[in-house]
Amino acid sequence: MGKYLVREQYLSKIRAGRDDTGVIKVITGMRRCGKSVILELYAEELRQSGISEEDIIFINFKKFEFQKIKTSEQLNDYLHQRIDPNRIMYVLLDEIQDVKDWELSLSALNAEKNCDVYVTGSNSDMLSSQLATRISGRHTEVEVFPLSFSEYMEMHGYTDREKAFIEYLGCGGLPGVDPSRDQRYRQDYLQGVYNTIVVKDVLRHVNVSDPMKVEAIARFLYANIGNITSKSSVAEGTGIPESTVGIYMKAMEEAFLILPCDRYDMVGKKLFSTIGKYYVTDLGMRKAVLNIAAGTDISKPLENLVYVELLRRGYNVRVGCYRDSKVDFLAVRYDTMEYIQVCPTMMSDDTREREIKPLTRPKDNYVKIVLTLDRFGLGNENGILIRNVLDWLLE
Repeated sequence: MGKYLVREQYLSKIRAGRDDTGVIKVITGMRRCGKSVILELYAEELRQSGISEEDIIFINFKKFEFQKIKTSEQLNDYLHQRIDPNRIMYVLLDEIQDVKDWELSLSALNAEKNCDVYVTGSNSDMLSSQLATRISGRHTEVEVFPLSFSEYMEMHGYTDREKAFIEYLGCGGLPGVDPSRDQRYRQDYLQGVYNTIVVKDVLRHVNVSDPMKVEAIARFLYANIGNITSKSSVAEGTGIPESTVGIYMKAMEEAFLILPCDRYDMVGKKLFSTIGKYYVTDLGMRKAVLNIAAGTDISKPLENLVYVELLRRGYNVRVGCYRDSKVDFLAVRYDTMEYIQVCPTMMSDDTREREIKPLTRPKDNYVKIVLTLDRFGLGNENGILIRNVLDWLLE
C-alpha cells in the first residue's frame, strides 16, 4: 500500500478489540474523513504481526472486483467461500452501508465464533437502528474525525504553525484536500463531497428527493455555527415547516454534516436538548458551501475548531449556562470536567473581563481555561488559565 499518515489515536482503539470475535468493531465518520485508510493500515498491521493473507478478508465495496456485491445474499455467498471455520478469520468490510440488508450479513458473521469483524460506515444511524436491532450490545464504535491540527501539520509537512493554522481554518481537515492546490480545485472537491453526503447519506436515508430543503437548512446552520439555535429558529429562518426541519436535521447529524451541542443549566443541573448550538464536522466544507472569503470569518470557526477537538479527545461537551452567564464549553471526560472559553483575542480590558467573568461563577476546583490566538497576556489569572489555542491544539 502507499504511504499514509498513521493515525495512532484511532488505530489504538481498533487494536484494543483484536481477537474479540463476539464484538463487531464499527468505524464511523463523515465520508472522506479517512476511515478506509485507517482500515487498510490496520489490515497491514495484521499482516505484519504474522496473520496470513488467507485469514484476512478485506472488502472495499468501491473497488471494481467487489462492486457486483449489492445484497446481503451476495455478500454471504462470497464470505461463505472464504471463511475457514477452523481458525480465526479477520473480516474487514469498508462502507458496508452500500450493501442492501447488510445488517443480516453482520448478524450471521457475529454468529460465527471465529470471525473478528471490522466495518466502516458513513452514517451513525447504523448503530442506533439496524445494527443495534440485529446485534444488540455486541458492537463497539470508533468515531473518526477529519485531521486534527497536529495531524494536518504532519501530513502536509508544515514547520510554520501560524501559516499552517490559517490554511487549516480555510481548507479543513479532510485528508483529500491538498492545501498546495488551486483554491477553486479545493472548493470543487469539498463541494463534491458535500453533494455526495447530501444525496447518499441524507436524502436517501429519509427517503425523499428534495435537495433544496436540505441545502437551505445546511446553509442556515453553517452560517450560524456557535449561535443558540432550535428547530423553530431554523424553520423561521428557512421557511420550512418545523416538523420537516427536525427530520432533515436528524439525518444531517447522522451523516456527520452537523454536530449538536446541547445547553446545560449549571445551577439547575438540567440538560436542554431542544435548544443549543450546532457546529460542523469540517470547516473547509462549510467555507466551500457558503463561499466565504478568506480572512473574514474567524471567531465562530475558532470556537467550532475547539469543539471538534474536544470531541476528538473523547470529551462529552455541553454549552454551559450559569444564571446570566455563559461558558462556551463544559467538557467532561471520566470523572473530571473543564470549563472552556474561546476568544480570538483578549487584548482589550472589556473583552478580557467578559470572557473571564463566567469562569469565576462556579465555585469548584475544576480546570478553567480561556483559549485565545494571543501570544501575550497568557498565564494563570486567579486560577483561570489563559492559553494560546495553537499550543493547546498541539499538546
